[in-house]
Amino acid sequence: MKSTILKTQGSRVLVADGGMGTELQRLGLEPGVCGDLWNLECPEKVRSVHDAYVAAGAELITTNTFRGNRLALRQYGLESQVAAVNHAAASIAREAAGDRAWVVGSVGPFGGFIEPLGETSSEEVYAGFFEQATALLEGGVDAILIETMTAVEELDIAIGAAHDAGAPLVIATMAFDQVRDGYKTMMGVSPEQGAETALKSGAQIFGCNCGAHLELQDYVELCKQLRTCFEGPLLVQPNAGQPELLSGEIIYGLTPVRMAAVVKDLISAGASIIGGCCGTTPEHIRLIVDAVRASEEKIRRHL
Repeated sequence: MKSTILKTQGSRVLVADGGMGTELQRLGLEPGVCGDLWNLECPEKVRSVHDAYVAAGAELITTNTFRGNRLALRQYGLESQVAAVNHAAASIAREAAGDRAWVVGSVGPFGGFIEPLGETSSEEVYAGFFEQATALLEGGVDAILIETMTAVEELDIAIGAAHDAGAPLVIATMAFDQVRDGYKTMMGVSPEQGAETALKSGAQIFGCNCGAHLELQDYVELCKQLRTCFEGPLLVQPNAGQPELLSGEIIYGLTPVRMAAVVKDLISAGASIIGGCCGTTPEHIRLIVDAVRASEEKIRRHL
């Protein structure tokens, strides 16, 4: 795509893709298996997920690399595969996106705690994120997405590493939960604290994704809060409801119709980019695209 993400979202609301891990599970990925390895072992299945999201109208396609940093891959004995996994993921997504969508490189948490809470040094965490971001950029992504963060220290390191690797655009999201006095991440970070860190660290786009025990209206409220403390574009990616275990299968009960119904409220709350997280499917995204375009048409009619 010729124009940049930032330039385009300034004129209209963009739609991102939905869940990757849950879609791969539908295709046979077993619990406990590293989904990122499918970029090498089952590229056609990963490609099919991207193809479905592009066909649904998603304009931001996210690479299958949520666990693609060295520290996370080490838990599967795959730390030597960092470059291969991320290069392959970027290539698969790039081919699926063509000139119809941008490709953003997914960088998830490293899976531990930074000293002194844990045993991993900030230098080691930085090196892991820098290595992954470099591999994704070499593979051809348009932006780096630091997603599902819960600690400001890790968020700061990841954003800095992405910029140092040469990312032209860094997007960051945190996973907030509902608490007694509002919303905080698992590590006790408020939306205001997250936004402040993202802004100081250099993220051009910030937002929220995933999050436990959140209803759709919670994402609307989160978006309103973030809009008061972050002037840049906001990305919102809700889960498709809460996961339930039925007959040995994890089910997300929020239908595409119900999810699309909240789009107008998210836009009113300040969302610049809307997508989905766990449990969302290409059908969810297709109806979100329809809802976004309907909202834009309604605005144009009233101008």
